[in-house]
Amino acid sequence: MGRSGRKRIWGALSFFILALPWILGGCATGKWGYMDKTGSMVIPLQFDDATPFTEGLAAVKAGDKWGYIDKSGNTIIQPQFDAAWRFRENMAAVMTDGQWGYIDPSGVFTIKPQFEDARSFFEGLAPVKVDGKWGFIDREAHFVIKPRFDFADRFSDGLAAVKSGDYWGFVDRAGEMVVQPKYDGVLGFSEGMAGVLVENKRGFIDRNGQVAIPFEFDLVLSFSEGLAPVLVADQWGYIDTTGKMVISPRFERAFPFRESLAPVKYDGKWGYIDKTGKFVIEPRFEGAYPFSEGLAMVKVGKAVGYIDKTGRYIRIL
Repeated sequence: MGRSGRKRIWGALSFFILALPWILGGCATGKWGYMDKTGSMVIPLQFDDATPFTEGLAAVKAGDKWGYIDKSGNTIIQPQFDAAWRFRENMAAVMTDGQWGYIDPSGVFTIKPQFEDARSFFEGLAPVKVDGKWGFIDREAHFVIKPRFDFADRFSDGLAAVKSGDYWGFVDRAGEMVVQPKYDGVLGFSEGMAGVLVENKRGFIDRNGQVAIPFEFDLVLSFSEGLAPVLVADQWGYIDTTGKMVISPRFERAFPFRESLAPVKYDGKWGYIDKTGKFVIEPRFEGAYPFSEGLAMVKVGKAVGYIDKTGRYIRIL
């Protein structure tokens, strides 16, 4: 999936992949297909790789080439690309003959392949790499922010994380360095704050670069629904936007809240808590991911399936 060399944030905080309810991995068969929310197979296991649907299309791999299908399983864009990202803002980054460009939902190149690397559009801009440096283009392929960074991430909340030398900072849409590069690692802005790393401790800054929550945590994840997971002395809890610990650290692992529930690991098993820290779905899974559209992917033994918010399990693999 064309994610060559992407390395951002501190290594121990690599993001998990959120599998949306529409996607089904065929580990047993080596093929991928799609199911609906009831667990019914709507697109048979037939692809060598696949991504979740975004904007009505999903990137799928047939042999060594990527194309796109719709939710009926119809091939909308024939497999022809060496790598492909999901559609965002009506465009998708794809690679052919070693160069990246952008297509529209009909498969027509709206920005011809010309970049060494490229990412999806967010907030009207996309990070691209030219001559070893990253900058940002608009939908007409004009450089709004000229390539000068060692790495650049997508825009969120009007700011984008960029790396200059060994350090990370943030630029606005005009390319102005709003937060100077001085952090060892960063998370993107979410709900007005970004997690940052300073001398092995993590905290949060606001959009002006001011410290909003002191650097006192071993690890942090981004804010979602007003709460952020934080690691203190080998246990995870949750803080609010004032930095107050609202769910005491007692979990072995924790993910952000989605749809008012969060997956946490307790005593070797994963379950789901509400915003008071109470278990709504008791820990009984070997793996668990956040909810999306009313379903969450979980692992039971070697089997993978989905649960609804009552904990009802649908085995798929």
